[in-house]
Amino acid sequence: MKRSEIAIIGGGPSGLMAAEILSLQGHSVTVYDSMPTVARKFLLAGKSGLNITHSEDFQRFADRFGAASKPLRTALEAFTPADVRAWADNLGTETFVGSSGRVFPKAMKASPLLRAWIKRLEAQGVRILTRHRWLGFDGQVLAFETPDGRKSFHSDATLLALGGASYPRLGSDAGWLAALKGKDVDIADFRPANCGFDVAWSEQFRERFAGEALKSVTAKSAAGTIPGEFVISRHGIEGSLVYAHAAALRDRLATQGAAVLTIDLAPGRSSERLAKDLARQDGKASFSNRLRKGAGLEGVKSALLREIAPDAARAEPRALADLVKALPISVLRPRPITEAISSAGGIRWSAVDESYMLKALPGVFVAGEMIDWEAPTGGYLLTACFATGRAAARGMDAWLQQSQNGG
Repeated sequence: MKRSEIAIIGGGPSGLMAAEILSLQGHSVTVYDSMPTVARKFLLAGKSGLNITHSEDFQRFADRFGAASKPLRTALEAFTPADVRAWADNLGTETFVGSSGRVFPKAMKASPLLRAWIKRLEAQGVRILTRHRWLGFDGQVLAFETPDGRKSFHSDATLLALGGASYPRLGSDAGWLAALKGKDVDIADFRPANCGFDVAWSEQFRERFAGEALKSVTAKSAAGTIPGEFVISRHGIEGSLVYAHAAALRDRLATQGAAVLTIDLAPGRSSERLAKDLARQDGKASFSNRLRKGAGLEGVKSALLREIAPDAARAEPRALADLVKALPISVLRPRPITEAISSAGGIRWSAVDESYMLKALPGVFVAGEMIDWEAPTGGYLLTACFATGRAAARGMDAWLQQSQNGG
């Protein structure tokens, strides 16, 4: 097959993974990125320990993507979490499974993996051009703003892997929306995902407990009942347990105007047991002592109960036990999308064919968080970015072969 010129716009995990596959197929691949270096969000994720994928059963893993689970399934089956680990190992990055089932590099960093990956891409002939911001289509070519002014480049096929709308300072600023305007590409509005929420804390509670973590609790919403921990922030609530419920809370707010995250502060004990233990406490003791001795609550847990239910001190043991087991935190709104770990929204699946090509723009493919899907934290986001990058690369290669054969 004739050697094709391929442009990959966006140097994140999806774009780099597509570059790896396409360069192995003998194509001439150039990756364009607007930032001074590639994969900046990937590197940021690795600062706290790169959660590269998850070790749970694949069927369960593949169902973590909500409404997008079905359209993502083929790509995920072709690059499973086990494949991610094998790929990383092949780059000299050994991984391990943490206590939560999440998978991390033993080095707990993203930089060694990224360095090895870029070295391999360069050895395969991939050219990486940074500080090249895509401006859109200039007729049949691609226009970029570069340090040397506006430039145009030809490509036989193009992959857009420009990310969503979270972390704009790292390049994922949804600037590509303007470039696709008027191109008949159906795009859903971006919304924050894996985000915190505002809560109307009292000033006293905010000043005293902002930054405190609530550990060993469970939280319940339409997403289910999930164990974990979260953090009280000055604005409301943050952390992994909140992120697990973020989509359900966000959508509930959008449809009904109100949403509640229900917290079990003592998941190891039943309401009946708590009611008996609280009833045994000396009525003359302080409320703090009764909570500590009867329910094992102190510090921020005790304060949160009193913040949500100011009259709790006067409650009967059974009613108090019910509060401990189901404390309702009313959330007001998601935090801004610029603070979110990821975003929902983007190019709708109906605008993309099975090869990840835009139906309205033959020869233009998409991958990663540009497409309308979301997932919880835990390695799901990164795995799907890898998988869609590979799937789009396979689609591009097949389309180029068909085009050259007169198909």
